[in-house]
Amino acid sequence: MGDDLGDGLWEELAVRLADMARTLLSQETVQDTLDQIVRHAVTLVGGCEQAGILVVEGRREVRTLAATSELVHASDQLQEEVGQGPCFDATRRKNEVFRIADMNASLHRWPKYAPRARRLGIGSVMGFLLFTEDDNLGALDMYSTRRRAFTERSERVGWLLASHAAVALSSARTHAQLGEALETRNEIGEALGIVMERYKLTEEQAFTVLRRSSQERNVKLRDIARTVARTGEIPGAAGGPPGPGVTAGA
Repeated sequence: MGDDLGDGLWEELAVRLADMARTLLSQETVQDTLDQIVRHAVTLVGGCEQAGILVVEGRREVRTLAATSELVHASDQLQEEVGQGPCFDATRRKNEVFRIADMNASLHRWPKYAPRARRLGIGSVMGFLLFTEDDNLGALDMYSTRRRAFTERSERVGWLLASHAAVALSSARTHAQLGEALETRNEIGEALGIVMERYKLTEEQAFTVLRRSSQERNVKLRDIARTVARTGEIPGAAGGPPGPGVTAGA
């Protein structure tokens, strides 16, 4: 099969990508979505033997979000160690796509990464930025042990897959954040009720108590609220009054 897809093959690909998109949107967690993305990359993109998703935090800290093999983890760790590499760069250049046909030929571009990547068994690699208009979601990286495994068709299919994946991943994260926000609101509301009843405080005063406990213990407000909701005790209060500046029964 050559690099140019005929109408029938494009139609088949469109159907498979649509099936993938529906599968991604049906996942229950963000991690499930990430895991499905890398599995589909191996299945749908010609030449792709292994795939992973990484993000670069701070200047050069790499975090692997999903991977189909230890080779992917090893490559991500190497990119973090040397501060360079195709997928490392992809997260920093919007719309950037990398297709490295032969890792041996990229020594000038990544002199610290390329020779050690070859020793890991990486012959060729592609990297795609996962992004929407609002979010940079990391990089989807695809690996082959063979040189020149990725063609122009592989790149086009990979770009289409990455575009679908970015939308699904952004949706999954938004859904998870909304769920977490609702859960947090419920926990804080329950904790406020407990503090108000126990110390005969107004809602504003009870919130001040929770916030003070959070600040003094350097613990997230949500975690303080969860403790109060589960135990009935304010961390650090030891059963005493809520603290200075909050008058019980006011």
